[in-house]
Amino acid sequence: MQMTLVTDYLDETARKYPEKIAFANDKRQMTFRQLRQEARKIARGIIQEDIFRQPVVVFLEKSPECVAAFMGAAYSGNFYTPLDTHMPMQRVEKIMQTLQPALIITDEIHRDSAALFSDDAKVLLYEELLQQDINDETVDTVSRKVTDADVLYVLFTSGSTGTPKGVIIPQRSVIDYTEWFVHEFQITEKDTLGNQAPLYFDLSIQDVYATLKSGCTTYLIEKEKFAFPIQLMEYLNEKRINVIMWVPSALCLVANLKALRAEKLPALRMVLFCGEVMPNKQLNAWRKVFTKTTFVNLYGPSETCDASTYYVVDRAFADDEALPIGYPCRNTDIILLNEANELVKGDEVGELCIRGTSLSYGYYQDQEKTAAAFVQNPLNDCYPELIYRTGDLVKYNKYGELEYISRKDFQIKHMGHRIELGEIETAVSSIDGVERCCCVYDDRRSKIVLFYTGNVDGHEIIQQLKRLIPDYMLPNRKIQLDDMPFNLNGKIDRAALKAKL
Repeated sequence: MQMTLVTDYLDETARKYPEKIAFANDKRQMTFRQLRQEARKIARGIIQEDIFRQPVVVFLEKSPECVAAFMGAAYSGNFYTPLDTHMPMQRVEKIMQTLQPALIITDEIHRDSAALFSDDAKVLLYEELLQQDINDETVDTVSRKVTDADVLYVLFTSGSTGTPKGVIIPQRSVIDYTEWFVHEFQITEKDTLGNQAPLYFDLSIQDVYATLKSGCTTYLIEKEKFAFPIQLMEYLNEKRINVIMWVPSALCLVANLKALRAEKLPALRMVLFCGEVMPNKQLNAWRKVFTKTTFVNLYGPSETCDASTYYVVDRAFADDEALPIGYPCRNTDIILLNEANELVKGDEVGELCIRGTSLSYGYYQDQEKTAAAFVQNPLNDCYPELIYRTGDLVKYNKYGELEYISRKDFQIKHMGHRIELGEIETAVSSIDGVERCCCVYDDRRSKIVLFYTGNVDGHEIIQQLKRLIPDYMLPNRKIQLDDMPFNLNGKIDRAALKAKL
């Protein structure tokens, strides 16, 4: 069967594995049959509101019901935006102002919270939507109007001005990525995935859609479990989870707290990570224990569905080495442009630009930012062809692999030298006693500031850094923290650190 829409995945998998668990958390297990049934009831309720190709906000806890609401929006020919029930109200209001949704789907528990920001959007309760009968003819009539060019979801990322940016992803981008992901990593109905990322974060995309495509089971792991790594490992073993794709911060937490034991996770066959730089020191701790597990580094911005490049870790790395981001995913073209908008040569550093089906449509109701990031390919003056300029600086290493250097906005000019803050962070991460680190630049005082957690003092860090980087790259200030701040997506919160200066 030709899969054109994500709802095709659910239709087919519910037919093949109706009683198999699709998604589960500590409160509920939902089979593929139940997922499809509840999604189509939600779709009918949305259709009755007479909206089509409009935004639908899903305001629910991370749960199987949340996924059913996503699919309900898709069956109804609309697109969804997840809002975290613990998200600060100021951010929620900014998203609502940009999105102007037609509907909000929530449950009885969160009805009052939704009312605080609903404005003109109608609030539908999950429990009430399930009370109605499924009308297959009504849902199918609408679903037939949906094409793979239609928008599937809008996810909001952090904006540099403080206003969240809504990244618009069509159905075809998710289908294209999911087909590659499931094939490349051999995800089948026999696998069990352990989801870490919130469902409003693009890192969760493969957890949701690989499940719908392959018929595997995914456990939606509660955030609280990551505060207790030993219990987390026990949970993975109890559920026989054998594939995880987490942000590096989550993997580092487990490694730093010495919670890794191979006998505790005999089923673990694959560990994937994406979203930020993975320090080799903590990765090596995982690899030393799980010698038969495959480790994969994925790279990709929200503006391209999820991952755009990947690297299956196939050789040893020293703690102070950079981990490659590898090679382009299937049907994705990676272009490295220098400051003259020409292809880089040799190991010249350039901006990573992306071409292909994975591209977002841009930013919701923000033509100016869209036009700045999604531009005509400067290498092609014959016909319209958009590329996405990521703002990430990358080069080819001696193996021909892509190697991430830093963000363009993390590149600074200090004491006459052009410096990549990411290079300093890689060196600091390799030092014994350092758990996590982040460098920011104090523009007002012209100083490189190192924030770190761990049990080593700043003087010792500098002494060891002198063996790894030039003197002009050494941090001017060292600030030891009890805890590193993380944003809602589980990445190090650079804005919060800069606010401490």
